[in-house]
Order: sequence, then structure tokens, then C-alpha cells
Amino acid sequence: MRESFAHQRRNDEQETEKAPFLVVKKIRDAILDETFEPGDWLPESELGERFGVSRSPVREALLALQKEGTVIMEPYKGAILKPLSPEEVLDIAEVRLALITLAVKAAHRHLSPADFDLAYGLAKQMTRTNSAKEHFEYNRRFWDIIFEKTQRPILWEVFRQLEDRTTRYNPLLLKVFPDPATRPRQREVLIELYRKGKIDEALRAFKRSYLDMIHQVIDHLQSLESASAGH
Repeated sequence: MRESFAHQRRNDEQETEKAPFLVVKKIRDAILDETFEPGDWLPESELGERFGVSRSPVREALLALQKEGTVIMEPYKGAILKPLSPEEVLDIAEVRLALITLAVKAAHRHLSPADFDLAYGLAKQMTRTNSAKEHFEYNRRFWDIIFEKTQRPILWEVFRQLEDRTTRYNPLLLKVFPDPATRPRQREVLIELYRKGKIDEALRAFKRSYLDMIHQVIDHLQSLESASAGH
């Protein structure tokens, strides 16, 4: 009986420890399906009720998201989902490019033909999907294939943290590029050249396509800001 009680208590403790991470995932999913949108308030009590947890794991989750750069904590007011920003888009893009350049160069000799096939398949799925949630998951799996093979875990960890911060931008990307037929194909282009060993050429082609996409997103955000300021 004592063993059973102790086992149950360990299980309860493990569930308590996991709760903030589950809340973070649920908030991220809600951002991707646009239940929560940039600028929305995220009251602890409402989140706790929505996700069926106490306020303690909600508070821990919000603090983790604040550290990540996804939410802003306002004194005496609570959390707000951080608004989208042209400046943040450019900053993230430049850091991502630096990390991707390091990873692509380090990973190449460790990638198998099956790795290239899987990455290319995920890149094509990203181009075709109209679901922000699927886009986020395909993107994460795509880069995990490459960053895992760098054998540089800190590089991978930093990149993943940055990708988490970009969650808010996934729905916007599909609005700026709604037609799969004309959507940027930078990951496909990267793999097509990368698997042939043309590493520098692959990176140059990726960078051109990626930055073109980023500038279109920035133009879109700036036009929204101008329209908002005009009202």
C-alpha cells in the first residue's frame, strides 16, 4: 500500500513538473491556429480554465514564453502575446542565417541519402500546406535533421529556441504567401544543391530566396503599421 502511494506521489510530481511545458505547447498551438493573436491579453485565470490546470503552471509557462520572447509581461496587468514587428523579423532572419550557415557546413558529411530524401520531402510538404501548425512542425523536423548531424548540441539548442520565438509569424507567412504554387521554395533549393555537395552554392541560393521572403514579410508588416497609423 505504501509502495502504491509512493508510486502515485512520484507520478503526481512528474505530472506537476510537466504541466508548464504542456501549457507552453497548448499556447503555441493556439497561436498557430490563431485562437490567440499577436496583441491579445493572456489572463492566467482564463488560460488555467481553458487548459484545465491551476494558475501555478500557467504562470511558469508564461514566464518561459516571456524569456523566449513570445509574450510580454506587463506589471499589474499580466501577459500579452507580443505584437509582430518588422525589426524583429529582420533580427531573427539575420541570426537564423548565421546559425543555418554554421549547421549546413558542419552537417554535410554526416547526412545520409535517406536524410536528404526526408528533408526534401518535408520541404515540399511545407510548400504545399495551408496549415500554420503543419508548417511549424514540418519546419522543425526539417531543421532537426540538419542540426542533429552537426554534432554541436548548443548550436541546435539555440536554433530551436529561436524557432520557438518565430511561432507568432507562421500564420502571417501563409497570409503573405497564400498560394502554394508561388510560395518560396528556399528549403527545396537548399537540399537540391546541398545533396550534390555544392555547399556554398546551396547556401547562396537559400539566402537569396530566404531574404526575398523576409523583405516581403517586412513590407507587409510595414503596410499594416502605416494603415493602422492612418486611422
